[in-house]
Amino acid sequence: MPSPDPVRPPARAVEGSWTVPTADGPVDADVVLPGSKSLTNRFLVLAALANGPSLLRRPLRSRDTLLMAQALRQLGAGIEDTTSHSGQLPDWVVTPATLRGDVQVDCGLAGTVMRFLPPVAALAAGPVTFDGDAQARVRPMGPVLEAMRALGADLDDGGRGTLPFTVRGRGSMPGGAVTLDASASSQFISALLLAGPRYDDGVTIHHEGEPVPSEPHIEMTIETLRDAGALIDDSVPNTWRVEPSEINALDVQVEPDLSNAAPFLAAGLVTGGRVTVPSWPHHTTQAGDAIRDILDAMGADVNLSREGLTVSGTGEVSGIDVDLHDASELTPVVAAVAALADSPTVIRGVAHIRGHETDRLAALARELGTLGTVVTETEDGLRIEPKPLRPSLFHTYADHRMVMAGAVLGLRCEGLVIEDAGTVAKTLPEFTQLWHHLVAPGTLGAPSTSAASA
Repeated sequence: MPSPDPVRPPARAVEGSWTVPTADGPVDADVVLPGSKSLTNRFLVLAALANGPSLLRRPLRSRDTLLMAQALRQLGAGIEDTTSHSGQLPDWVVTPATLRGDVQVDCGLAGTVMRFLPPVAALAAGPVTFDGDAQARVRPMGPVLEAMRALGADLDDGGRGTLPFTVRGRGSMPGGAVTLDASASSQFISALLLAGPRYDDGVTIHHEGEPVPSEPHIEMTIETLRDAGALIDDSVPNTWRVEPSEINALDVQVEPDLSNAAPFLAAGLVTGGRVTVPSWPHHTTQAGDAIRDILDAMGADVNLSREGLTVSGTGEVSGIDVDLHDASELTPVVAAVAALADSPTVIRGVAHIRGHETDRLAALARELGTLGTVVTETEDGLRIEPKPLRPSLFHTYADHRMVMAGAVLGLRCEGLVIEDAGTVAKTLPEFTQLWHHLVAPGTLGAPSTSAASA
């Protein structure tokens, strides 16, 4: 069922426009990407709750991870730069401390901050208030807040089930068993699991409702917890049990962000060129790993070797019928590639992304439609019929994935301009520079400082 059109941001919210470079021929590049946002923020939370100092190697530094680090510092953890063993940006040393309250946490638009930290704040001594960007105040929070109440937390959200709210920490949490509906976000489950080892009785979570989206993210949470020594039983479907225990200090290297790799790899397919992302893991819980099979189905030659993942274009891009329920963060880039294909595409299983940074289904339908693509919004996804593209202003709705989708479209749509391209800093601040290096080496690639009209 189609959604109401998302509200385009007013002109005053636009930081700058970016004219996307068009590919004059096949791209040919290696693209080295920083660490995963999802892993970085999970490691930060566990390190702040651990029994000793932790070392996070090659963490991602983006708006979402810096907001997480700042919030944990406010709650009492020490997070300091240290010399990098990789020769890249400094690593992080995280020193746990007694959690304290009487602080205000800025969540920005980060789902991991607004959902992972309230269960941690319940362990603090004193009140912790959470708020964020205007768009964050409409993102669903009710199920995890109600679950916290059932587990013994004292909090006040004014009955809204959204930001802003205050958790009145009492220094400990009883924990126990709780049933919730996590069909809107797998982060509800991950949030309770991450703090669960520190609860007096641990946590047993039972999901009741439609299938949980993005289940690989729950598997990621479980794997990081097990790496830190936590005992978790996930043998019963839709039920997760984490025992009360210490969380061991970590010494980990953060994998490259595989979802952020998607637009770069897509460029290899779309331009008939080659893109290699070094250090692609052969085993991972990142949902973004699904891009390998998706691009293969759309016509790419995909090869995973010891050196990394290489995607080469064959000169053709095919439409597909794909269920992205478990890898919904890839939807914007896949939709962009679909608009450049030679046949229609159907994307299914992603109704829940209406509650992401923006209503992504409505945003994609509107912006792709403005460019000339025929897009039908369905109950749980999109049907995309490629048509010749015409350049236009591509709106992003403060959504980093919309910037990445627009960049892919710009490869074959000369003159496409992305407004508020700086919003991509949520997960990849250097995106525009990396993109220019890929498509048009020798150019600077920074968005202009003049505001684009909305």
